[in-house]
Amino acid sequence: MKINHALAMALSALSAGLLISCAKPADENKAPETDSQEVAQDSVNSSAEENNDITATINVVDISTDTETAYLTHVANDIVIPAYADVTKQSDSLHDLAQTHCQSESVSGDELQALRDQWLVLAQAWARAEMINFGPATASMSNLYINYYPDERGLVHSGVADLIAANPKLTPEQLANESAIVQGVPGLEEALYANDSLDAGQCAYVISASSALSTRLKEIEKNWQQNSTELLAIDKVADSDEGLNQWFNSLLSLVETMKSNAIDQPLGLTGKAKGHLPAATAAQSRAIINAKLATLNKALTDPVLTEMLNSNNDSEVGNNLSTVLAETTTLLAQMPEDLATADKDTQQALYEHLTTITRLIKRQLIPTLGIRVGFNSTDGD
Repeated sequence: MKINHALAMALSALSAGLLISCAKPADENKAPETDSQEVAQDSVNSSAEENNDITATINVVDISTDTETAYLTHVANDIVIPAYADVTKQSDSLHDLAQTHCQSESVSGDELQALRDQWLVLAQAWARAEMINFGPATASMSNLYINYYPDERGLVHSGVADLIAANPKLTPEQLANESAIVQGVPGLEEALYANDSLDAGQCAYVISASSALSTRLKEIEKNWQQNSTELLAIDKVADSDEGLNQWFNSLLSLVETMKSNAIDQPLGLTGKAKGHLPAATAAQSRAIINAKLATLNKALTDPVLTEMLNSNNDSEVGNNLSTVLAETTTLLAQMPEDLATADKDTQQALYEHLTTITRLIKRQLIPTLGIRVGFNSTDGD
């Protein structure tokens, strides 16, 4: 089953339809305020021509160097690092639980359910951490080893089964050298949900996969703890808006990829169905989408951001975002755990709500902050 790294990454990129988001480089020097206003107003004018439903008069906020530094430091210390710390904690908890329950020859019933419940907590924690679409997780492509998705060709199902059969006493060190296809959150889902019970080989896989995952996550968390100033370009605030660009385009990427890969394509809403919903084997797609939406809501209604947006005595942008995020959350709560079983009208309504969020970020939030929308190939807006 072992696949060399070059082939593994080629397969990963091919099957996952690897999405490369290339935010436009930040200017070496901040543009004068008048230039920012022109960019913002151009964005609004273009928006009005394309859609009459998302229109607003943009008043670009004047963000001082101290304010921007304080905000990005807050993002690093209170949003990014805690998100990675939580997913690391949940992976460790799954590993500890597997070691406890796998003492017997077979794991089933309440013990298997406990492992599944902890897996879902872990999967939701990673779904929240995926808002950070830059930095060490993506630079090394570790994100694919953590969450090989979308698996459009169903490689995880056969890959995990073949690996367990070939290595019934698999160790974390051995697994770390395997392909991204058989690692991380989807691999654990396959082992825990595709079987009514776990035998010794499957237990060895769950123990090793959770251990290898924790090791990878701890490296990412440590990197952020030690290098957040550089990773969020906090040290460059006086000269550029690189940090703000990275952060808000990362949040935009979260909702765009969620809308495309996790809703539209697997449900076949705007074209032929392709791939599968997140957590499809566990039939828990709603929980994953809800986790992503919750973290987006937390970031976009954050009091520190709200204060920054309202510094020009205009709360329209924040209110618009808060309203549609709340409406989307309410709609999602009314849908079944497996979104595939929802009726088409409700699925379409969810897709349209996410489209509205995308447009608000692109056409109101980002222009108001005086920064630019990066290029992302996943968005058809």
